[in-house]
Amino acid sequence: MKPIKLLYLGNDLSHHGLAPTTIETLTRYLSTEFEIVKASHVKNQFLRILHMWLTVVKNRGFDYLIIDTYSTSAFHFAWTSARLANWFNLKYIPVLHGGELPKRLNKSPKLITKYLREAFKVVCPSDYLKTEMKKVHSGINYEVVPNPIDLSDYRFKRPSKFVFVDGRIKLLWVRSFHKIYNPMLAVRVLHELVAGGYKQAELCMVGPDKDGSQSQVEELAKELGVEDHLRITGKLTKKEWVLLANEYDVFINTTNVDNSPVSVIEAMALGLPVISTNVGGIPHILDSNKNAILVEPNNTHAFVYAIERLNDDDFVQQLSENARTTAEGYSWDRIRPQWLSILK
Repeated sequence: MKPIKLLYLGNDLSHHGLAPTTIETLTRYLSTEFEIVKASHVKNQFLRILHMWLTVVKNRGFDYLIIDTYSTSAFHFAWTSARLANWFNLKYIPVLHGGELPKRLNKSPKLITKYLREAFKVVCPSDYLKTEMKKVHSGINYEVVPNPIDLSDYRFKRPSKFVFVDGRIKLLWVRSFHKIYNPMLAVRVLHELVAGGYKQAELCMVGPDKDGSQSQVEELAKELGVEDHLRITGKLTKKEWVLLANEYDVFINTTNVDNSPVSVIEAMALGLPVISTNVGGIPHILDSNKNAILVEPNNTHAFVYAIERLNDDDFVQQLSENARTTAEGYSWDRIRPQWLSILK
């Protein structure tokens, strides 16, 4: 039987110091089922688009083109590549990313409607994004396929007992430094903990700097006098940060905008208690007081109060075990049949 051939377009830039994206994780799984070519690893944006176009032309006889689709300037590579795909009668499948896409659809309705309507299928990584997209445009064939994780990469660790009387609280934050993820809030939470008597509180922040937010975080930490309680590692490989996570007690997600953050799912797979803002698609993943604690965005006091609730060992164990169960639903074994259904 002739193998199905896939072409996958996205920003394959982790070797340039940026965070890995779906093109890197999903192609690893799909390559076990299909013949696959991906692009692009080129850092310069203009040259990257050219590389993608040339890759489409070179592989125009493939069965499907999968395109990572974002709401930012990267949307243009997706749209133009889809035009090329149509020219060659190559079926294309957008994979939507980012909670801002519905707003983008409002801003450029004709452009995006044409892009989505002419697609073979449109993949949303969450029910939230599908719901939001359908509010703006309901006449599209949306498929919900979550971003998969490899559970074997995440050894479940039952949380250790917190020793609040000694002021020991170790927080972990894993995300790109960008204003939409509100890293400054994590520093304010740290400051309030230290000022409130948790003298051994620590915060570790992992991720690449995308818009200069890291320097702002460092300046705020100095201004608030908590620079000695803050550790910034820069970008780490998945293996490195997963190993590092063993040293920490709580995972905090301070974002203002989100869809279906993989780092949160990964933290849940590890068994870390998760405290997150309740924005975007996060309430579709997290059930507050069941597998995580949800708080209002940009609310320092709410985060601190949620952290203090973890002094209840039974509650922490419940959160941890339920979180792991939730994460198991994102394993490739669960996601694989959905992709096979689309592509076969």
